[in-house]
Amino acid sequence: MTDLDYAALFEATPSPCAVLGPDLVIVEVNRAYLKAAGRAREDLLGQNIFDAFPENRADAQAGGMEQLRASLARVLQSREPDTMALQQYDIPLGRPGVFEERWWLPVNTPVLGPDREVKWIVIRVEDVTPFIKSTASGDGPSVERAAEEAELYARALELNHLNQELRLAHMREHEMTVTLQRTMLMTPDFEHHDDVAVRYLPADDSLAVSGDWYDLIDLKGGRFAVTIGDVVGHGLEAAAVMGMLRSVLNAAVRTLERPAHALEVLGLFARSIEGAMNTTSINALVDPDSRLITYSNEGHPPPVLRHANGECELLNQVLDPPLGARPQHVPCSQAGHPYLPGDTLVLYTDGLIERRGEDIDVGLDRLIATLRRHRTRDPELLADALMSELGVGSGLARDDIALIVVGL
Repeated sequence: MTDLDYAALFEATPSPCAVLGPDLVIVEVNRAYLKAAGRAREDLLGQNIFDAFPENRADAQAGGMEQLRASLARVLQSREPDTMALQQYDIPLGRPGVFEERWWLPVNTPVLGPDREVKWIVIRVEDVTPFIKSTASGDGPSVERAAEEAELYARALELNHLNQELRLAHMREHEMTVTLQRTMLMTPDFEHHDDVAVRYLPADDSLAVSGDWYDLIDLKGGRFAVTIGDVVGHGLEAAAVMGMLRSVLNAAVRTLERPAHALEVLGLFARSIEGAMNTTSINALVDPDSRLITYSNEGHPPPVLRHANGECELLNQVLDPPLGARPQHVPCSQAGHPYLPGDTLVLYTDGLIERRGEDIDVGLDRLIATLRRHRTRDPELLADALMSELGVGSGLARDDIALIVVGL
């Protein structure tokens, strides 16, 4: 279907449609929209939607602008379509203060870019003014039918009011969970590392919080540790457990010399916390003087060391079971691996590589192939490429994802 003229299709669409940018500026309208609005294209393009269609302030009951503004805000935040109830939004007739009463059924739909941010919003409206006026004037087929329609309309307005309240409550909850996650993942030591990039993406059903974490801890002598982990489950409960485990591991890393010893402390702590069992984690110590990565792994997918020439190595010399998986506590193992200046260390959670019904080795091969293909040494660019191709932009990821890319 690549030979279709999409501009011509949009223009011929019978439903009135307008396209807005994320700044709510009108970038395109179709013929049906111009006819419904009674305006010329040059009067609308480049105008903010609310400047092009100001509210009728003479109508004390007017609320169309507020409701449309709230709907567009929901679309920008949720990146999901928003169907509005019946709205009165009067149209200016070209003379100051003169409006024509109009009733609409709008649907606002986001168009997402490659980064899944809202690139445009398509507003599709149906002008139902004749129907509403006919019902209100009693010119319908019968008095009984008009009464039923008026009752349905009143109930629709009631339902719309309740929906607005529920949406506001959901938005407040969403803002709280995002703030909670950001607070729990705060890592002040990142400010000292321009060569480190991190990414975090929750599963679609997890209220923007998850049990995945990343951390970076500066130590004496120019050394630093990077940790990453994954608590079983999603949502607020997993995030609360994650916050406790991450804090304990951060303190253990600052106190203990060996990465394995810090994970042993974490494992002992996990046995006392409900929901912490079977958490996976990696603690990797980077020593720039000896050019050595010393790491311990508790059931987590192996880190990848990508060399400057694009070749990749899995750091999989040691692998212990997840936290608390053994009946009795057993000391953790650790290994060391040399690196060269220009190498890149990549740690990630399983959401980046695992796919339902697919062997994990296939996901690891996909990750390595992506790392080889993107030869950039810029951690930010590499992190974006990994998330775009394996995470958010792949259409395949269904689990939480945490990612940390370290330029060595």
